[in-house]
Amino acid sequence: MKTIHARNVNEAYTIGLNWLAKKHSRQESRVGTVMVADGPVTTTYTKPWERVLFNSQRDANPFFHLMEGLWMLAGRNDVEWIEQFITGFDKYSDDGKVFHGAYGYRWRHWFEMDQLEKVVAELKENPDSRRCYIQMWDAKSDLCQDGLDFPCNVGIAFRVRRGLLDITVFNRSNDAIWGAYGANAVHMSMLQEYMAAKIGVLVGNYHQVSNNFHAYVDTWIKIGGCPQPHPMDPYDIGEVHASFLVTDPKTWDSDLASFIEDPLNLLFYSNSFFPEVAVPMAHAHREWKRKKYILALRICKDIGASDWRRASHEWITRKAESNATSNGEKRRLRQTVAHDT
Repeated sequence: MKTIHARNVNEAYTIGLNWLAKKHSRQESRVGTVMVADGPVTTTYTKPWERVLFNSQRDANPFFHLMEGLWMLAGRNDVEWIEQFITGFDKYSDDGKVFHGAYGYRWRHWFEMDQLEKVVAELKENPDSRRCYIQMWDAKSDLCQDGLDFPCNVGIAFRVRRGLLDITVFNRSNDAIWGAYGANAVHMSMLQEYMAAKIGVLVGNYHQVSNNFHAYVDTWIKIGGCPQPHPMDPYDIGEVHASFLVTDPKTWDSDLASFIEDPLNLLFYSNSFFPEVAVPMAHAHREWKRKKYILALRICKDIGASDWRRASHEWITRKAESNATSNGEKRRLRQTVAHDT
């Protein structure tokens, strides 16, 4: 088994994909040729809260990543809400209305219980418990069934160690580019931080065990091959910092419910993450969808977390530059970017 040790997702992305480029076999799959590792790969993050990827080749969508993480923690499985932040995501739904394998719904509803609540209660009562494991995979509904959407991440083990919450996520089939070092690094670390706050401990290490660690050849070509590392990790050199997801554990779930109901409403929240980060990101994304790129970039300046602010500004800038149709629009865009930076 290969183990990749990384400070955060930026380091893991570069190490993991460059290793896969050298240590893979080619196989055919139902959706194309894949470069696959010969055995399981474990990625260990020592600072999982540094969850925002800044690699421009990968062009990760920070709006979708954050909003999907919140949608998961809310226990949702509906297509309609999450499609506000990404186009065409319904192609993974069997009926166009719900996702069969939605992680958050499986955490909180699928097994007729809220698994997260049970783990929180157990680890608050017994921090040394070794029985705190939640499932996303349901053999009755998933094993050898037909459909579009089955959980790739199948289970999560929780462990309190010296006042820190470690998690180990088990993944049956892991797309290294879109999954492991894209969505998974955001969503699972958000879950880890949420659970740590609820339990009353700090965030520890996050281990991702990928049984089938792979990258699709078409995607590999699309991102330009082996990732080039950022000259310096923005987290490492202090250009950006992570902000707390949870500041008031008792009211966080009700704050989340209010945000899900109306992501654009700046009503009173007890947890600062919503008015300072989530709401302005929702506003910026709305203006980007309306093709009001300069307004969207200006709203990005109001995002309170420097990591999400930078990623949002850079992503909209890339999209706006590729979509600008006139020299005047391109000139105004360059002026706005120069002023903001």
